[in-house]
Amino acid sequence: MIIVLVIALVVFAVISNAIQQHKERLATLKRAEFSKLRGMLEDTEEILLNAANVPLTPATSQMLLKRIAYTLKAMVELEPGSRDLKSRLADTEKKLEDMGSNMQAPSEHITLPDNDKQIIGMIQGIKKLRTILRAEHARGNIDTQVVVQEDRRLENLQLRINVESQIKRGNQARASEMLGSARQCYEKALITLSNASHVDEYVTARRNEMTSLLAEIAEELKEGNLRDRQKRAEAENNDLDVLFAPKRKW
Repeated sequence: MIIVLVIALVVFAVISNAIQQHKERLATLKRAEFSKLRGMLEDTEEILLNAANVPLTPATSQMLLKRIAYTLKAMVELEPGSRDLKSRLADTEKKLEDMGSNMQAPSEHITLPDNDKQIIGMIQGIKKLRTILRAEHARGNIDTQVVVQEDRRLENLQLRINVESQIKRGNQARASEMLGSARQCYEKALITLSNASHVDEYVTARRNEMTSLLAEIAEELKEGNLRDRQKRAEAENNDLDVLFAPKRKW
C-alpha cells in the first residue's frame, strides 16, 4: 500500500508539474501574442493619426480601420474581461459603418515640416503603410487593383518628399551663398528624379528645373572663381609694388 501510495504521489506530482508548465507556456504564448497584436494596433493607429501629413485614400482608410477592428477582436479573445478593448472595438466598428462613399480623394499637395526628424517620420510612415498594404492584400482584405494604385501613389509621394526636402535645403544654402552645398542638394534631387520608376509631369518639370539651377550655380561658381583670381592677382601686384617701390629718404 505504501509503495502504491508513493508511486501515486510521484505520478500526481509529475502530472501536476506538467500541467503547471503547460499553463505557464500558454500564458507566455498569450503574452507574446498580445504584445504582437498591441504593436500591430499602435502602428496602424499611428498611420491613421498622421493622415494629415500622409494623405490617405478612402479605400486605404477603410482598410486600416478593418485592420484595427481585426486586431481588437483578437485582443478581446485573449483578454475577454477588458472593457477598454471592447469599447474601442465598438467605436471602430461604428466608424466602419459610418464610413460612406462621400469621402473625398486626398490632396496631392504636401507641406514639408521644418524639422528633419519629422520629414524622416513621414517617410517611415509611408514605408510602413506600404508594408501594411501588402500584408492586408495577402489576407484578402483589399483588392489587388487598389493595392497597385495606392502603392504607386505612395511611392510618388515618397519621391516628392525626398525631392522637395533636397530642394528646400538647396534653396536655403543658395540664399546663404553656400553654392557648393546648394549644388550637392540639387544634384541629389536630380539623381532621385532620374531614378524615378514612373515619369509624370512633376518629375519632368522638377528635373528640368534642377538642370537649370545646376547650370546657374556652375556659372556663378565660375564667375566667383574668376573674381577670386582677380583679387589674388591684384593682391600680388600690390605686394610687388610695395617691394619694388623706390625707398624714401628721411
